Amino acid sequence: MKLLIVSCLLTRAVIVTSPQPTALEQQAVRLLQDEVEARTTIRWKSSSQRPAENVPVIVIGTAESLRKDKILPAEFQNDQNSAGAPEGYRIQVVNKNRKTPTIYVIGNDGRGTLYGVGRLLRELRMSAGAIELPSNFSLQSAPVVPLRGHQLGYRPKTNSYDGWDVAQWEQYIRDLVVFGANAVELIPPRSDDDDDSPHFPLPPMEMMIEMSRLLDQYDVDVWIWYPAMDEDYGDPKTVEFALKEWGEVFEKLPRVDAVFVPGGDPGHTHPRHLMDLLEKQAANLKKYHPEAEMWMSPQSFTPEWMDVFYGIVNDEQPEWLAGIVYGPQLRVTLPEFRSRIPKQYPIRRYPDITHNRQAQYPVPNWDLAYAVTEGRETVNPRPRGQAHIFRLLDEYSDGFLTYSEGCKDDVNKVIWSGLGWDPETPVIDILRQYSRYFIGDEYTDDFAQALLALEANWEGPLLVNDRVDTTLEQVQDMERRASPELLKNWRFQMVLYRAYYDAYVRSRLLYETDLEERAMDVLRTATDGSSLAAVDQASEMLERAVTSPPSPQWRAHIVELADALFESIKMQLSVERHQAIAVGRGASLDTIDMPLNNRLWLTDRFAEIRKLEDESSRLNAIETIVNWKNPGPGGFYDDLGNLGPQPRLIKGTGWESDPAFFETTLMGSSVRAWLNYEQYPITWWRHAETLHDRPLQMQYVDLDPTATYRLRVSYAGDMPTTKIRLVADDIEIHPEIEKGEVIELREFDIPQEAASDGHLTLSWYRERGLGGNGRGAQVAEVWLMKKP
Repeated sequence: MKLLIVSCLLTRAVIVTSPQPTALEQQAVRLLQDEVEARTTIRWKSSSQRPAENVPVIVIGTAESLRKDKILPAEFQNDQNSAGAPEGYRIQVVNKNRKTPTIYVIGNDGRGTLYGVGRLLRELRMSAGAIELPSNFSLQSAPVVPLRGHQLGYRPKTNSYDGWDVAQWEQYIRDLVVFGANAVELIPPRSDDDDDSPHFPLPPMEMMIEMSRLLDQYDVDVWIWYPAMDEDYGDPKTVEFALKEWGEVFEKLPRVDAVFVPGGDPGHTHPRHLMDLLEKQAANLKKYHPEAEMWMSPQSFTPEWMDVFYGIVNDEQPEWLAGIVYGPQLRVTLPEFRSRIPKQYPIRRYPDITHNRQAQYPVPNWDLAYAVTEGRETVNPRPRGQAHIFRLLDEYSDGFLTYSEGCKDDVNKVIWSGLGWDPETPVIDILRQYSRYFIGDEYTDDFAQALLALEANWEGPLLVNDRVDTTLEQVQDMERRASPELLKNWRFQMVLYRAYYDAYVRSRLLYETDLEERAMDVLRTATDGSSLAAVDQASEMLERAVTSPPSPQWRAHIVELADALFESIKMQLSVERHQAIAVGRGASLDTIDMPLNNRLWLTDRFAEIRKLEDESSRLNAIETIVNWKNPGPGGFYDDLGNLGPQPRLIKGTGWESDPAFFETTLMGSSVRAWLNYEQYPITWWRHAETLHDRPLQMQYVDLDPTATYRLRVSYAGDMPTTKIRLVADDIEIHPEIEKGEVIELREFDIPQEAASDGHLTLSWYRERGLGGNGRGAQVAEVWLMKKP
């Protein structure tokens, strides 16, 4: 039975403020008026006096100003809670007559007033010509996490932001404020990106000035992510150039609250030189923004450099350093990092919420079919995953600004903002507020559930995940009943794009997997005199993936949605159609037809077979293909990138306690293999890997203690120049070697004493002493073959 909740009718409401409202109070009123009007076509009037007529009233202001001007009712006058924690607010419905209520939005300070209005907007039930609020709504709230922000980089690689004009930036800043964000991180004109974009409406410096100005109007802290990219900061001339360049940026910006300098990616400066530079830059910054702070991170540092860094912050404890950032490419966990940093330095998290693979928090057990089509940077709502990452490590930091590259991670931003305000908030509550506010009251639960369903689409092997089809059906139901206006809503369009794309990929995977199985069955029937006929028949079978692909109507609609997203939000999902900076930068429309089976590799093999002059050689080549995974009698084969059980792979701690994969084996995908994918089997497009100095390990039991074994292995992965070393128990099988640009099979003998007790542990180590992203111990396929 549905609970009946009486609502206040607010269509004719009037906003009442202090006679002399502050600039931020005025901004809060404008925010409320504009956003209500955008959703209802009703624009509420505002006044410094209560209206004479009997209409609903919404009182907005800080507790101090409302008390001073005697606008607060008697029961609030002595309420000590109304002047509580910074940024907090109170929302209270008084006189609950549904036609003439008074709603108080009382901020503990100016920001609190703004956030109170934001929460009111999230709770209003709005539709064309109608505005309601549950008459029993009452809330007193203040943020738990003091720093809650997101990086907004106006640069080409962000895949949409580079096309936004000032009005779009203001709208997005408003959207973030409504959900409680109090900081935004900008990027300077010179970074690790192209200098220009065909989509820029303004040059980067001009837009940075405008964004700083807008953020100041909403009293949002302005951070700058400022990489130190020059080659040698030990050179005084380089330092002099940097001080001048950075100073010119600082001087032009209306507001700067903090600067964060990463230690790497980009940049690669020894910590001694980097800290000396930043001491000078901190003084440089304060010339133009006296209260601004300097922060840094030891990102990408090697073990040796980490020791130098720890020595500086512990022994010297520089006063100019305001805090330290924990982000991607740090080789220690956040709890360990916090334990090694002096307590006087707050730690800010810089979580990567934008990338799906090759990232700080990759999607766990992500199917290769998604990895090669949707790619590293696609629409990626991960509400439950992001909430888990937030809560798992929240106690070790003093706030966050997320690492974001575009609006594709919009849901993830809101999850972090919502949990930063109150870590105990249920994820579904945040999603329902998101859906009600951005999509419409009618879709409050349906759209929220669709976001959760999209996250579930990415869980586990896609071949057996029939939830993907259900998700599309649910989204299609919403699409059919959507108004023309809603169909132009970019947040709605992103969900449509992902739901159709996921389902299309699954339909192709099912189809192409079946085609390959049928082609292999044909090859297995090849006998003397029929090799070329078998190859031709198998080839024709595989080519059906191109000549008669499944679900063409879904593909056509995906293209339409991609074009619609470019129109609405300048999302660049194709290099050719939308002038995206690169295929790997979110241009998932360009990879929608990536093969999902071994078609191209087999086609390449078939071409080689046709060149062979004798039937025996052709049959042997076919035999190699159909028996590719066969390790021979008494042997073992492992496709380590497969999402199956993996009985011999040591998996480590697990994602639940280790989402950054410090102590957990990760199923990865090999970017470099895709560039020449016709050369390699699909098993080489994926791999198992470990990070930093943790070995990738396999454990065999019940081996024949009297036998000797030979190992065959393919070292795939995306780090061809990073060396790899193999040890069997305590015996080195091979020293550090480069995997090489060309992936190839390698074979090594396993000494009998390594497995004489019937057990064998293989351990692969990446090259010692490196910094960077930690990747390198990457292995695709392993055969352990019993020698004759």
